[in-house]
Amino acid sequence: MDLAIKNGEVYVNGAFEKMNVYIKDGRIAALSDKDIASKEVYDAKGAMVLPGLIDPHVHFALDLGAFVSVDDFEAGSKAAAYGGVTTFIDFLDPVDNVENLKKAYEKRKQEAERSHLDYAFHATIKNPKDDLETFVLTMKTLGITTLKFFTTYSDSNRRTYDKDIKELLRLSKKHGITLLAHIENDEMITLDDAYTHEDLPKSRPSKSETSEALKLASYVEKTGGTLYMVHLSSGDTLRALKERYPHLLNKNFIIESCPQYFTFNHDQLKGEAGKLFTFAPPLRSERERKILREHIEDIHTIGTDHCAFMKADKQTEKLKDMPLGIGGVEHSFSIMYRHFGPEVIPKMSENIASVHRLAPQKGSIAVGADADLAIFEAKETTIDTNHAASDYSVYESLKGGAALRATIARGEFIVKDQAFFPRQGRYLKRSVSNA
Repeated sequence: MDLAIKNGEVYVNGAFEKMNVYIKDGRIAALSDKDIASKEVYDAKGAMVLPGLIDPHVHFALDLGAFVSVDDFEAGSKAAAYGGVTTFIDFLDPVDNVENLKKAYEKRKQEAERSHLDYAFHATIKNPKDDLETFVLTMKTLGITTLKFFTTYSDSNRRTYDKDIKELLRLSKKHGITLLAHIENDEMITLDDAYTHEDLPKSRPSKSETSEALKLASYVEKTGGTLYMVHLSSGDTLRALKERYPHLLNKNFIIESCPQYFTFNHDQLKGEAGKLFTFAPPLRSERERKILREHIEDIHTIGTDHCAFMKADKQTEKLKDMPLGIGGVEHSFSIMYRHFGPEVIPKMSENIASVHRLAPQKGSIAVGADADLAIFEAKETTIDTNHAASDYSVYESLKGGAALRATIARGEFIVKDQAFFPRQGRYLKRSVSNA
């Protein structure tokens, strides 16, 4: 064997077991309590050996025109590795036709060549002009099985309207793809030029998310399509979906949320320091945060919506001039593990791999799978590191629940005892036959 991970508590099939993990040629070759000769041995005593975490929602080098998110694929993947993440999914630029879809793919592939971790892409559509079925079929030839749309941002022509959404849902059923949706009711959003960062919850109220999510769930029910709601922010939205569409929840209507919505409330936006907590959808009330936490079992996946900027980028007086987004990929597991313990592990690994067609190679510790592992010690920590390019983290000085010992990507240490070992990630071409 090339590498043995010994004496750890290994997370297999939803439970921890004392066993050794043996790796050969970048894959898991054996799970056993026996000693098998290995070139290298890592002692994981006192630690959890987890599947390499997957972040299904990051925005590296996102070009917003006036600003570009500061973590490119090199910096972002390095920060992710320090968080136990071994795979991530980024997004192609929003396009409205097939020709630009191909161009967006080639552009992103070139940018992602500097990634240290394996990666995949979601396609993104905006107010489409081409035949939708041709768009879906073209995307599948690129190894992409997920397509994101926005129900808002009509001001920048990114919104996709109901007629096309219904057709995309029908196509999702026909062709086995999954639609991703940024869900806010565009008519309920106000973009007043006078708004400051403190007005963000007023600009994008909770009811805009809840009402639109219920509408889209009704479309899913009628079409039989599959929709994945990104970054659910409000406990009210989740509770309403549970009450009205329990038969769809995390089957045809899949819920993703993010660490920030479990950790902070909208009071964080007050004062000058609040500028650093601006993103969309925004933070919600403490009441909504508590409801969200009470219903963690109904959240199927955790993504970060990592889209980091510098402190200086946030120092605008008007909300309309401010880039929205925060970092989070490095600290997401520690934060979520402190909140909820082992319950979050499948939501950050196996569930993501299954929904996004990365299984069986990713998301679980199993013989034949890629040897992607995250080794954490479960203990209280204080978050005081930042390996990303951004000069701040909203999680700095908070208590975490897990300390990283090592991250292994396809059998190679990329982080070990806080040292970083650069490596080359690869593009993961997905198909509907996966998972």
